[in-house]
Amino acid sequence: MSGELVVVTGGSGFLGAHCILALLKEGYRVRTTVRSASRKADVLAMLKVGGAEPGDALSFAVADLMADKGWPEAMAGCAYVLHVASPFPAGAPKHEDDLIVPAREGALRVLRAARDAGVRRVVLTSSFAAVGYGKPQPAGVPFTEENWTDPTGRVSAYVKSKTLAERAAWDFIATEGGALELATVNPVGIFGPVLGADHSTSTLFVQRLMDGALPGLPRMSFGVVDVRDVADLHLRAMTRPEARGQRFLAVAGDFMTLQAIAQTLKARLGKAAARVSTRTLPDWLVRIAGLFSAEAAQVAPELGKVKNATSKKAIGMLGWAPRSREDAVIATGESLIRLKLLKTSK
Repeated sequence: MSGELVVVTGGSGFLGAHCILALLKEGYRVRTTVRSASRKADVLAMLKVGGAEPGDALSFAVADLMADKGWPEAMAGCAYVLHVASPFPAGAPKHEDDLIVPAREGALRVLRAARDAGVRRVVLTSSFAAVGYGKPQPAGVPFTEENWTDPTGRVSAYVKSKTLAERAAWDFIATEGGALELATVNPVGIFGPVLGADHSTSTLFVQRLMDGALPGLPRMSFGVVDVRDVADLHLRAMTRPEARGQRFLAVAGDFMTLQAIAQTLKARLGKAAARVSTRTLPDWLVRIAGLFSAEAAQVAPELGKVKNATSKKAIGMLGWAPRSREDAVIATGESLIRLKLLKTSK
């Protein structure tokens, strides 16, 4: 049982809450940052769904990524930081800076506060978005941690925000970090058990499928990983000496088409997935929809693209062992049913 203090930024989020659960299970004390003290009850409710009653092992600090106030107090006395907080809306923002500035400036604000407080290591939650976009990959060659997204390419504001934030973090460590260490975790689409009504964009996709809100699916694919395994990888990257200065992709097997995700739900969840559509939308229809919908416009550039990524580095270096992609998808659906977050739930 460690007893060391770990700061988790964004504890009211899907991944942040699972990181807190993983840390508490390993005996760490946790201090989580929230933008408003009113979110404390939300965090505690999510942890309770996850099976934890943390008591004195969990404390809160109010701090915003866009302001210096509160960060020195948040970092005081902690050994490690998991910087999970970053904006990730379902739709496109009105201006890309609405995402880019909080992501980049927030990361730098957290790193400065951590350095000044004598923190040993920060694990930054980056994304596959910072790895696999903006330039073509040779056919059949999976993306690895050596790849970087080209933010000057045709990429969404979210992709650009994650890329520029991670680049800024590594530049900070190289020039101003002092003794502070950094590792990043770069997950693909995060699925798995939701802990409340406020969950991730990836799990929202499953919810919309199961509610019958998606009558057809674009011809595209993305990676899948379980949120519990992403949290586990954060802990491994936090403490393993060999993780210092490293990036780690988090993906469970090959990428899945949206149709394969839908078929998995229908095959394993029976009547609960009766509203799930497996119909493929023609590319031209999605592109036309993109003229009127910001969400469809973000999808259009990825139509028909075949991508893949590998987690061989995390598996080989850190002994990471993720659940299957199918189990991650099903865990999402089962939790939505259990928490009565579907129109089909009774």
